[in-house]
Amino acid sequence: MKKRIFIPLLALSVLFVSCFEDMDDNFKQASTLDIQNFIYRGLNYYYLYKADKPELANDAFTNQSDLDAFLNSYDSPESLFDYLKSPQDRFSNLYSDFTVIEDALSGISLSNGMEFGLVYYPDGSNNVFGYVRYVLPNTDAETQGITRGDLFTSIDGQQLTANNFNDLLAPNSYSIGLATFDGNSFTQTGEEVLLNKTQYNENPVYKAQTLDVNGEKIGYLVYNSFIKNYDTQLNNAFAQFKAEGVTNLVLDLRYNGGGAVETATDLASMITGQFNGQIFYKEFWNEDRQAANAKDGLFDSSISNGSSINSLNLSNVYILTTKRTASASELVINGLNPYINTVQVGDTTTGKFQASFLLYDAPAPDFSRANAVSTHKYAMLPLVFKTSNVAGNTDFVDGLFPQIQLKENYFNLGQLGEENEPLLAAALSEIAGRPMPLKKDFKVLKEISDSQANSPIDGNMIGN
Repeated sequence: MKKRIFIPLLALSVLFVSCFEDMDDNFKQASTLDIQNFIYRGLNYYYLYKADKPELANDAFTNQSDLDAFLNSYDSPESLFDYLKSPQDRFSNLYSDFTVIEDALSGISLSNGMEFGLVYYPDGSNNVFGYVRYVLPNTDAETQGITRGDLFTSIDGQQLTANNFNDLLAPNSYSIGLATFDGNSFTQTGEEVLLNKTQYNENPVYKAQTLDVNGEKIGYLVYNSFIKNYDTQLNNAFAQFKAEGVTNLVLDLRYNGGGAVETATDLASMITGQFNGQIFYKEFWNEDRQAANAKDGLFDSSISNGSSINSLNLSNVYILTTKRTASASELVINGLNPYINTVQVGDTTTGKFQASFLLYDAPAPDFSRANAVSTHKYAMLPLVFKTSNVAGNTDFVDGLFPQIQLKENYFNLGQLGEENEPLLAAALSEIAGRPMPLKKDFKVLKEISDSQANSPIDGNMIGN
């Protein structure tokens, strides 16, 4: 039976919900061993890399007492989970409060609207600066006038460093100290901007517009997460492109860390349409689950609510990527590549070709929310299958490499959707011969983190 998520991407907290017992005021909380038995059952059943861990073998323990003795040798669910993960697994996660990830899967999070990256100073020090990638609409950051390309070097008056950025950026309210960079050093402007986080429901369709370049109608879509709740908005963007006569598409996935496999399949079908029913991706599960669970993902003609897909029937697509581009985004690139001219512009992607789904403490095979015990709120998002395209390409651990390589310059980002923004300009030059802006030499710096790093589904691909 294929697991399906019905739940409509920060820090995790340890929060337990107790069950009511005997109609009185006594509450019973799950023991550590109870939770660890759930973790073991789920990984033994579904884990993609089960064969890498001898303790997960079906005959590893002769009876429940022997298994309990093994589980009791770990002092927390987290330590057990970490041990049972394969060395080749960079992405499986355990959560102590499943409501956090349920919200994230719906696009709900605490946000002040400033999406940013954090980068080491060019002087080799431990100092860090932030650069604004984009600002979410109807948020405090938008109200306060923060824009893409703004730089900040301090939080509440304290210099950002590799050691303190997590703590400084964790509160729901903080002030950023804006700065400028002259090519050698940063100078604070003296402007402090107070930003407040609130619960925010993010529409991942950030920008959809049609450009007219040298007589060519070119669609431009900034899409920041594969969230099924917003499939209609994504499909509407393609209806707009069809109505405006788009003949080429620039798909901007540079900040898209992944999401629903079903939505990725729908997006690929919106771009194309001429391959309905053909194989978009293949699945590979662990040896125990392969026969029953694996099935090919097919190009389709309807989104999750049953509405017909607005397909462009394109034979070319230009996809903008960075190292933030992961999982479901990579599935789109890899899955389209055997069928149409798929030109990747930007930087190498993350390198995630595996999918997960949420496991609750409930009986196999569903491990469903509806049947979960009420004595704790732990849940897992383990890797359960990997994907390949129809040609068999998979295991791209080092990422997908662009045909047109171009890294973002933190000090000259340009504005998303403007024709001279460097990554978009490179794609438009390829499509319609638009002259490229003059390149400015810049030193490539090391990113250390970003505003999505603590999101519970950052970099995840969620199975259907």
